[in-house]
Amino acid sequence: MKQQLGQIAILVKEYDEAIAFYTKVLDFELIEDTVMSETKRWVRVCPPGSSCQLLLAKAANEVQESQIGHQAGGRVFLFLYTDDFWGDYRKYTSRGVEFLREPSQEAYGIVSVFRDLYGNLWDLIEPLKK
Repeated sequence: MKQQLGQIAILVKEYDEAIAFYTKVLDFELIEDTVMSETKRWVRVCPPGSSCQLLLAKAANEVQESQIGHQAGGRVFLFLYTDDFWGDYRKYTSRGVEFLREPSQEAYGIVSVFRDLYGNLWDLIEPLKK
C-alpha cells in the first residue's frame, strides 16, 4: 500500500491572520476555506506544487490556545524545502520574517531557522542536489 502525508494541522489564533501570513508572506496557496459552523472553518494552505498541506486549525479552548506556537516543544516543527534558498531568504526577510540563526551550509544543504507569526520554528532548506 502506498502512503503519504496529506496534511498537518497547525493551531492558529485567528483564521484570517493565519491565511494572510501564509499566503502573503510565505506565498503559500489557499487551497480551501470552507465554513463549517459559526466558530469553525476548514482552511488548507500549501506551498505551490506541494502535495502536503497545512490545515489551519483555530484553537477551540484554553488548552489548545496554550499550545499555539509550541506544538513541537520549542524544536523546529516544520521543514520548508526550496530550490532557491537565497531568493526565499531575502524575500521573507524583506517581509519581516524573523530568522533565528544565520544561514549555513550543512551536509544536507543550505538551511536557516525562522519563526512563523505564532512562534513555531521552521527550517528553510535548499537540499543538496544529487
